[in-house]
Amino acid sequence: MATQNPENRRFHRIRFDAPCELHWQDQVWPAELLDISLKGALVERPERWDVPLSEPCELVVHLNGHEAAIVMAVELMHVEGDCLGFKCQYIDIESVMHLRRLVELNLGDPGLLERDLAHLIE
Repeated sequence: MATQNPENRRFHRIRFDAPCELHWQDQVWPAELLDISLKGALVERPERWDVPLSEPCELVVHLNGHEAAIVMAVELMHVEGDCLGFKCQYIDIESVMHLRRLVELNLGDPGLLERDLAHLIE
């Protein structure tokens, strides 16, 4: 699978190590978030992960020692070694506010955040 050039990405990925959970059907896997954007996430593959590609899942990223969370309905898009790539299908308003703040703090440039938000609503 070809790797996309970071300059061509429509959404900036933020390297962010955080505990998370992946939910699929009646199963829950604890995992570790590797990076996140306004449109998806890269997660370390948990043990005994056996979910097929294109399956809808839920990603819960724990913030501030579990005081807050980013919750996304996601679709498994690719598996590369020990990494799972998810595309965001839905995110609630509270989660989007947490994610926006996280992206804003890590990008350090309000213009880049506004560009990402513009791509999100296209």
